[in-house]
Order: sequence, then structure tokens, then C-alpha cells
Amino acid sequence: MRIYQLDAFTDRLYTGNPAAVVPLTEWLSDEQMQQIAAENNLAETAFFVKTDSDTDYHIRWFTPTVEVDLCGHATLATGYVVFFLEDKPEKDAITFDSRSGPLKVCRSDDGWLTLDFPADVFQKANVQPPALLTSLTEKPVAVYKGKTDYMLVYESQAQIEALTPDFREMATVPARGVIVTAPGSAESGVDFVSRFFGPQSGIDEDPVTGSAHTTLIPYWAEQLGKTELTARQLSKRGGYLRCRLNNDRVDISGQVQLYLSGEIL
Repeated sequence: MRIYQLDAFTDRLYTGNPAAVVPLTEWLSDEQMQQIAAENNLAETAFFVKTDSDTDYHIRWFTPTVEVDLCGHATLATGYVVFFLEDKPEKDAITFDSRSGPLKVCRSDDGWLTLDFPADVFQKANVQPPALLTSLTEKPVAVYKGKTDYMLVYESQAQIEALTPDFREMATVPARGVIVTAPGSAESGVDFVSRFFGPQSGIDEDPVTGSAHTTLIPYWAEQLGKTELTARQLSKRGGYLRCRLNNDRVDISGQVQLYLSGEIL
């Protein structure tokens, strides 16, 4: 089987979020796919199977420990593999059928790829698991709960940069993970910044989390009064995203860099 490893949401190798992508002609067993993902030991490994249509595919995502319902950076990486390395379709849009419904990926002339994802539905979390706040060194100004994640809002980018979570305690929070976010500083040149912690899913801190932006984009669009935004995820590797709110959908755009291609024996 062919395998690719790519860095998503970045214009430079060794930054952004690495993902593995494995093209298949038919599904492997769940156990085999989980074993491959564990062996890769990346935030996500994506597997995809082509359908009878020239532009339609099925996609599944695995962390080293669990299968997940949605992964942005690995979908972006898979789009790159389909467009530029495998099928190389003439059309500029393809669709992945997934556990989160149909997900469209479009390419533009400048090499950027755009994910068309459903916007998250979230609300204020008036009751929170005690470990959610005690696992963090700073108290947020607001806490929200989306479909899979908690989102904690802070006043400044400096607070986001300074957070040092207790991941063992955070792992007891009943959620896929925890998003922390704040407005971007003047120096950052972006509308908002974030980090994503997912010890519950086997990844203490994810470098760049496309799926978290399904929550971040509608929130910051409302707060800032505009539908087109720019964002940085402040992990050690870092990542840059262009974002747009389209009613109940979000566009998440990024670049992808190919690191390696090889074979699984």
C-alpha cells in the first residue's frame, strides 16, 4: 500500500500539522487501520477509497488510539494527495463522504486548498467538569461546549501562549478535546489565535486543528462582525489558516507540503 506524510496548514516543511494518508481500493479491517495509525504515531492517519464517481471518495480518520468523526488537517492533506499525487482530477472540487457527512475540498490557482465543513453548534457551558478549569493555569472569561469539544475564551494572545495544561487531569474531561482561543495581537497580524489540547484522544497538543475551527470561525465571526477571518494556531509547529463563515458552513483554507511518500509492507 502507498503511504504519504504531509504537513498541512503551512507553506514550510517541518511546521503545520503532519498527517499520514493511505489510499485504498477497499477498506481494511478497523483493527488494521488502527494498528497502522498507531505505528505512524501522528495526530491522524487518513484512509480513503474512491467511489465510482470521478470526484467522490470515502474517508476515515484514526488517531494513534481511536477513530474520530472529523479531522480537518488530514482531510486537507488527503485532498492534496488526490489532486496532485494520485488521481489528479481535472475538476477543482472533490467530495469525501464521512462520518460527519459530505465534506468538499476545493483547490485554487494559487495552490491553496479549501475545506467546506459544517459549522459547529455550540452554547455556553454553565456547568463544567471541575477538571476543565483546574487543569489550566489561567481562568477563561467564557466557556462554551460544542458537539465534541469545550472552547475556552481568553482576553489576550499572551495568555494563550502561556498556558501549561495538566494533561493527565485534562484527560478526565468528557470531550474529544479542549480549544483555547483569544483575539490575535497586533503583532500576529491575524483576527484570532488558538491552541487545541486532546489528551482524551491520545494527542496532548495538536499542532493545527482544522475541525476546531468549525467552532472558532462562527464564534469569532459574530464577535468581530465579519465573515472572512485569518487565524493562527499557536502550537510549537504553528499553522496559518484563512477562514470564512457561510451560514451553517465554514470554509477553512490552507497550504500543504509533501514530506514523504513510500510503501507499507
